[in-house]
Amino acid sequence: MFFSLSAPRALGAGAHWRSLGLVVAACAVVLSISSGARAQTNLPPVVVVASREPLAQDRITSDVVVIDAQRIRESTADSVEDLLRREAGLQISRNGGPGQSAGVLIRGASSASTLVLIDGVRVGSATLGLVAFNSISLAQIERIEVMRGPGSSLYGADAVGGVVRITTLRGQGPASLSAHAAVGEYGSREGDVAVSGSAGSFDYSASLGHEHSNGVSALRPNDQFSSYNSDRDGYSRRTAQLSLGQTVAPGHRVALSVIDSRLSSRYDSAVYEAPDYLADATPNFRNRLDTQVAAISYDGIWGPIWTMRVQLAHGEDDEHTGAAVIEHNLTRRDQYTWQNAFTLAPGQQVVAALERLEEQAQATTLSGNRRRHNDAVALGYSGRFGANLVSADVRHDDNSVYGGKTTGRLGWGYGLGHGLTARALAGTTFRAPAFNDLYYSDAYGNYGVPTIRPERGRSFEVGLDWHSGDSSASATAFRNRVRDLIGYESDPALCPDASYAGGCASNVGKARLEGISLTAAQRLGALTLRGTVDLVSATDELTGARLPRRARHHETFNADYQIGAWTVGGSLLSVGDRPDGGKSLGSYATVDLQARWRFMPRWQLEAKVLNVGDRDIEPTRDTRALGRQAWLGLRYSGVGL
Repeated sequence: MFFSLSAPRALGAGAHWRSLGLVVAACAVVLSISSGARAQTNLPPVVVVASREPLAQDRITSDVVVIDAQRIRESTADSVEDLLRREAGLQISRNGGPGQSAGVLIRGASSASTLVLIDGVRVGSATLGLVAFNSISLAQIERIEVMRGPGSSLYGADAVGGVVRITTLRGQGPASLSAHAAVGEYGSREGDVAVSGSAGSFDYSASLGHEHSNGVSALRPNDQFSSYNSDRDGYSRRTAQLSLGQTVAPGHRVALSVIDSRLSSRYDSAVYEAPDYLADATPNFRNRLDTQVAAISYDGIWGPIWTMRVQLAHGEDDEHTGAAVIEHNLTRRDQYTWQNAFTLAPGQQVVAALERLEEQAQATTLSGNRRRHNDAVALGYSGRFGANLVSADVRHDDNSVYGGKTTGRLGWGYGLGHGLTARALAGTTFRAPAFNDLYYSDAYGNYGVPTIRPERGRSFEVGLDWHSGDSSASATAFRNRVRDLIGYESDPALCPDASYAGGCASNVGKARLEGISLTAAQRLGALTLRGTVDLVSATDELTGARLPRRARHHETFNADYQIGAWTVGGSLLSVGDRPDGGKSLGSYATVDLQARWRFMPRWQLEAKVLNVGDRDIEPTRDTRALGRQAWLGLRYSGVGL
């Protein structure tokens, strides 16, 4: 047995089990329909995240999901993180509604253990060790690939739970224009416009977007730190994206991609002012996050067996947050990649890569400029031998702060026939300490410890996948043990010296993450069905306590039906109880409904209602999410400007 689970508490275990039963039953219906569906010949999607090079999904041994442009546009999701949590194995932690800080947890690992790549470039704050998903707009995205499971042997630090690979818009074919505008409750509005296409050997795409919502108060009354303020904590986000490509010779392409965004949001917090230093809630707390990612790349075919990729990238996360006193966190990253792929024989591929990552952090709570660099070499193999699939990766990272780390991964798959494939995979991972873990210091004393060690993980999984035409199903069982967890040591006596009067960062624990993920999908004529069920146990091995913000049960179900020019659909999200800060957050289930009407070939009217039941949701301790929200929008898409 991988794990055992007890019935969830809070908000009525019966209600939760009813929602779980509904989703499981729906998945069973999908599978029963699938078994009777007529098989079709559909080519498997090509994925990059599992090997760093394009491979057909039926040639990989990793657990990967692909979210294409159509699914992104047709989803009722209000953000990237909301879209991701509708996939098996993924949960989110968000401090309130849209625009508030959020993280994505894969298979029970922390949000800092999720590596995010945008157009192949590592993103996130080196100071905090987190990715600001709330700064990324869905309108910029062409495709998302998620690899659930170990990824450090391919990508290095932080790929403990998995890897999210985001690809932005890229032009192809005749010139086209798309535009979208929508308004909703809570003073919400959004709009975006994009142009894309190609002319001869040149391709291009560009997009602009803006979102705004007045929101609700991010905190609930009587929160534990007396920070509640009744004002609304809304947000605004503007985004821009540009992609240019030129095929300079047959098989040789150079490209430039640029992403820019600014997120301005409000949140509730408290100030402690002299002379009594009592908490004083203020409505003036602001957060402004500017994010830029730019990359120049070259892709070339150097013969029948050799392809090459070179990429130079620069990224910045510039955050200002606070009220009377503004804290500043700035991360700059320069990334250099040289990657080669060799086809040794049909179905046999070797990938070799050299990478250098240079990071610089400036922050109010860091003394001076902090820098580190990481040099890495990675080697990977993917092969097919009859019904057998084999993959192996190894990578060595040499970091200027915490030294060398070597990680590896080995996978095997076997085709059982009739579209059924068994797979197994094992790998080692690590998470790098953030600059705050190493160097944080404030008026109360030091916190960061320069000698803190990276977290280390060992992961194992087995799975069964089935594909037949428009039908698919998957089951995966996993176990991940993480050591040297970076956390807070409250006893100053266990810290390096007397300057750590308030405690310090320390390698304080071990975690055991294990569970089962089930998915099923079926397209039957005009009807599309999809369901997922996750059972997760995430515990501290030293105390046996559940890790915070992880639900034991997480289920989704989605149905869409097309009737002529109309498409109607709905989705169900069910989330189990979660511990957070000594409190159990209640389980909940929400339903979203939507309708789309293509009243002209290029024009579509869209309507959706989120959280139809107006459930009062507490995403994290003392925070509030939006209640029922209705949206009405208009979309244009067509070839020709």
